[in-house]
Amino acid sequence: MDKFNTFTGIVCAVDRANIDTDALIPKEHLKSILRTGFGSALFSDWRYNDDGSDNPEFSLNQPKSQGASILVGRNNFGCGSSREHAVWAVSQQGFKVVIAPIEGDIPGFADIFRNNCAKNGVLTVQLSSENVDQIFAMADADVPLEASVNLEEQKVVFSEVEFVFEIDPAVKEKLLKGLDDIAESLISEENIASFETTHNTQMSVA
Repeated sequence: MDKFNTFTGIVCAVDRANIDTDALIPKEHLKSILRTGFGSALFSDWRYNDDGSDNPEFSLNQPKSQGASILVGRNNFGCGSSREHAVWAVSQQGFKVVIAPIEGDIPGFADIFRNNCAKNGVLTVQLSSENVDQIFAMADADVPLEASVNLEEQKVVFSEVEFVFEIDPAVKEKLLKGLDDIAESLISEENIASFETTHNTQMSVA
């Protein structure tokens, strides 16, 4: 996967809590055996009218959200089933970052969704409820809301305010280096080959 670099993008704010994986990509879109082509299915039940036309009321379809790469939701984002397709849809729509708030004992993200994001190069950022409320207030304007995301410094920066976030150091390193699980394993390819040779030799002698 690509290295996560500092970038500037447009915010799309979806003001709903408990957005589950079936809302992110409904089950009728899970028939493909490929890992591509899921971007247009993201939020399909909310994004499209019954006749297939765009629902102009949904935030992703509004002019100010066109080309958005930073998705903001409410707490418990990505709950529900473990389908990795949900992250594929988020990523293939063009989102590099998803932001959600921690509210008391309720996390910003469901664990499986957050882990799947890290494996697919999508950064999940948990902020306080107050911070996210402020982002929604800024996003309520009729013009695009732009932000810069700096993973190295762990900051989300807007024109007049910035928010600092925490992240697991191991996840941060993998995103910065663009390492998925396979690429991370390949770093130790020589050691793995050496172990397999030794192990196979020992098995043959036995």
